[in-house]
Amino acid sequence: MLLLGLFGADVTERVSAAGFTDPHSESADVDRLVEKYFGAQTPDVVALYTAPDGATLEDIGPRVAEAVARVDPALLQRPVETYWNSGPLRDRYLRSPDGRTAVAAVFAAGDADQRIAAYPPLEAALRVPGVDTEFSGYSAVSTEITRQSQHDLVRAESISLPLTLIVLVVVFGGIAAAALPVAVGALAVLGALGALRLLTEFTSVSTFAVNIASLLGLGMAIDYGLFLVNRFREEYRASGDVPAAVTRTMFSAGRTVAFSALLLICAFAGTYVYPQAVLRSLGFGAVVAVALAALLSLTVLPALLVLFGARIGRARTSTGTERFWDRVVTAVLRRPGIVTVAVAAILLALATPLLGIRLGDIDHRALPADNPMRQTVERLTTDFPAASSGVTAVLRGEDGTPPQAAALARTLDAVGAVAGVDEVVQVGRADDIVVLHAFLSATDRSEAAGRIVRDIRALDPPEGTAIAVGGDTAATLDSVDSIVDRMPLMILTMVTATVLLLSAAFRSIVLPLKAVAMAFLSLAATFGVLTWIFSDGHLAGALGVSAGPIAAGMLVLIVAVVFGLSTDYEVFLLSRMVEAHDAGADTAEAVRLGTVRTARVITAAAILLVLVTGAFTLSPLTPMRFLGLGMIVALVVDATLVRMLLVPALVQLMGPANWWKPVRRTAIASPERETAETAPAPR
Repeated sequence: MLLLGLFGADVTERVSAAGFTDPHSESADVDRLVEKYFGAQTPDVVALYTAPDGATLEDIGPRVAEAVARVDPALLQRPVETYWNSGPLRDRYLRSPDGRTAVAAVFAAGDADQRIAAYPPLEAALRVPGVDTEFSGYSAVSTEITRQSQHDLVRAESISLPLTLIVLVVVFGGIAAAALPVAVGALAVLGALGALRLLTEFTSVSTFAVNIASLLGLGMAIDYGLFLVNRFREEYRASGDVPAAVTRTMFSAGRTVAFSALLLICAFAGTYVYPQAVLRSLGFGAVVAVALAALLSLTVLPALLVLFGARIGRARTSTGTERFWDRVVTAVLRRPGIVTVAVAAILLALATPLLGIRLGDIDHRALPADNPMRQTVERLTTDFPAASSGVTAVLRGEDGTPPQAAALARTLDAVGAVAGVDEVVQVGRADDIVVLHAFLSATDRSEAAGRIVRDIRALDPPEGTAIAVGGDTAATLDSVDSIVDRMPLMILTMVTATVLLLSAAFRSIVLPLKAVAMAFLSLAATFGVLTWIFSDGHLAGALGVSAGPIAAGMLVLIVAVVFGLSTDYEVFLLSRMVEAHDAGADTAEAVRLGTVRTARVITAAAILLVLVTGAFTLSPLTPMRFLGLGMIVALVVDATLVRMLLVPALVQLMGPANWWKPVRRTAIASPERETAETAPAPR
């Protein structure tokens, strides 16, 4: 792991900030076709030059020309277009209404990653001393978001690690036991970074994959370590023999960890159904992190327990939490029907705002409102409407013949008549296509611009022609549509894998179906709260986020994480219930023993993951705050309302149906004797 960490030390320099669009969509086809014949229509970098007081744009023109001449031609797809070297339309498109600011548009060479990587040298060359110079464009915004996300990762880990260690010391009552899960988590993070660095040699890996790998590598290793160390201490107090306690721990809790990791891996494997590279790479990062966290927890951690087990096993912790949870579960078992109805009603009420969810993509609004880059983008949109990508439409003749003049004229009139379209111009003609560009009254990627794109796509093209629409707004719509369309396939993948694995683990049909139902309740409640905040705007000002459509890619990520963690905690809880039942306990006693023995661990694990992921709420980036707050809400809901109240109540209500098994033997529960502490009372 240390060697992998050294190998992955430069992974942040090799990840991609692109990959958000669907490469098989209509907009992607249009953009490739237009770029093939006419080059890119949307600049990668836009520089805004504002003349100082007492000077005019003509005064600063020579200095801007010197800056443009410094740009390495190898970085450019075509010469830089500026207000000072353009034609007669420059006053209309390249100068602000007050005549104080003009722009330079840069079209970088290469693929998306190469164009983004070209931004730093382009910025350095184009900056003019003594002239207020601001930058915008896709490459500039992507670079700013990437820089901020990498900074947020370092800050989150520097905050969460010390707090995590403190909580573990409190939970375990000693530094030695607390240090083991943290050490395994650190190794998992190092290994995950090295694995992602290796993946960059073969495929595109998103910069967000590094954040996810670090978050899950640390969080799940600590969760698994907490579960294993807690079980080891139970076994050691019962036998006083370290090797025997480690063996029994791995035979029971170790199997649970293995199944838990498989469930999480299957949940994140659902992201592979999406065509967007960023979503697949998020899956890569998560799968690598979870796999390494489990592998190290099942190898390095047992070795450390053998070395230091006697000292760790002798430490005593307060039994106050067990007495508390014993009282809670006793109350739940006394009235399981009332608890089920009440908790379900609370969760459904929390889920209600989900009905009004709006989806979008990550753009400049991910940056805080006071960020200079975001302010530049908004100023560019206001003062230079033509700088927006608008809508690029391709009119193609059928059977390889070019569109006739009459068909072109009707198309220009029809597109120009769409509400929100200010002007339509012909960009060029090649082979059997004519490229049109529509300037919109709405800003790119806004909901108003989305409606305009849908209206243009709804137009009936003239006979003998076909029309396709591209541009930034169309790309966002296509990306969101592809995510929504493939969401059922992702969910089907996760549910099928979960049911099969849990059926194999518990040799039960009812328990896996209940686990899936609980996971969806947790998901619905979590997204209801997130929609209420991030989409509807409640508490948005207090939290410092921009209300608006929720990034569809972040929705996919939260679905995978919450579903995986929900079933993860379900395995922890049900494995102890099944274990107690197989040892002779009736349903009520199995529920009581399973809940009391795992409640403290699940609660502590949830608190630790809140600390690890909650640090991202300190990020000024809206997607990172969405992720951090989403994890906090999901963990609080799942570890309290669902796992400690609703699940025990439902298991009690279902009674003998829980334990119906096609095969009598269970895969997770230990076939050996139950320890003295976990031995159930006689039926």
